[in-house]
Amino acid sequence: MILAHKIKLEPNNKQTTYFKKASGVARFAYNWGLAYYQQKRKEDSNYKFNEMELRKALNSIKHETFPWMDEVSKCAPQLAIKVNLNNAFRNFFKKNGKYPKFHKKGIHDSFALSNDQFVIVSNKIRIPKLGWVKMAESLRFDGKIVGANISGRAGYWFVAIQVEMAEQEIVRNDNDVIGVDLGVETLVTLSNSEKYQGAKATSKYERKLRRYNQRLAKCKGSKKDEVKSNNYRKNQAKLNKIYYRAFNSRNDLNHQLTTMIVKTYKTIGIEDLKVVNMLSDNKFAKHIADRSFYEFRRQLEYKAKRYGATIIIADTYFASSKICSSCGHKKETLPLNERTYVCSCGLELDRDINAAINLKKYALKRI
Repeated sequence: MILAHKIKLEPNNKQTTYFKKASGVARFAYNWGLAYYQQKRKEDSNYKFNEMELRKALNSIKHETFPWMDEVSKCAPQLAIKVNLNNAFRNFFKKNGKYPKFHKKGIHDSFALSNDQFVIVSNKIRIPKLGWVKMAESLRFDGKIVGANISGRAGYWFVAIQVEMAEQEIVRNDNDVIGVDLGVETLVTLSNSEKYQGAKATSKYERKLRRYNQRLAKCKGSKKDEVKSNNYRKNQAKLNKIYYRAFNSRNDLNHQLTTMIVKTYKTIGIEDLKVVNMLSDNKFAKHIADRSFYEFRRQLEYKAKRYGATIIIADTYFASSKICSSCGHKKETLPLNERTYVCSCGLELDRDINAAINLKKYALKRI
């Protein structure tokens, strides 16, 4: 399997300028390729997407028409088409994503490097046409390096180094089965009655976010057709850093919990939450988004592959909260304010623990 180790970079001003320029080249190549394809489709409705043809077309004109592309690594424009645009169309054709859109400056700025275009020694990485850049730490994964992606967020720059690794088998007992219930009140409830509270990152920074959003709204450039002023850009940068701190707080807890679960339990039962539908509830939308359920499950699934655990996802219509974990009786309704599950068979149990036990039973039946 391929794992990415994301490491913070410590570039100087010259190196930061290079990263911005390379990200701009990658964005331009992506948009050029998308525009090229759309033009071909207008001329011939049977024209099919071919990333190799797009790259050849760009290479044939870039030295004369876009000479500034040669100031950065050749991988920046090539992989933007070969990987990013190609994956976007593949997901669209497989109905796993929407039709590709043109990329905008300042949103997910990044560029990729192939494994033969960079070298890592200790805590430094050598990048073509730039030289050595200091990393905040050394690469922790052992294996074959297959590529790297450099990205910027909230004024910081990172390198995600992809490493091909073998699965790590952990010896566990066959009866190491756990049910995992995700919720708003408590982020994670396990079937063994253990509970873990969420980071509540957005709530923690809510006052600061409100203050800087109010400042931003008063700056010149907040309206659609206005040119962004320096004050607008400064406040936007500060706001981005606050959002980034909230993201880190939430993501760090998710990583700790998911790693603990997959290393401890061999089989994990979890429900299939439709987060998009849940976000339509205005009353709880902010709190649901703050829990990052999708990211929690994504981490759980890729780490399960890494450590040899099995994830069993309950059917969307499996009512884990409404079913009695003792007798199996299913309630027609169960309001959110009822935090204790009470059944006619005599069971009185915390509703989240009851749901987690049902998910464990669901997993046991499917081992």
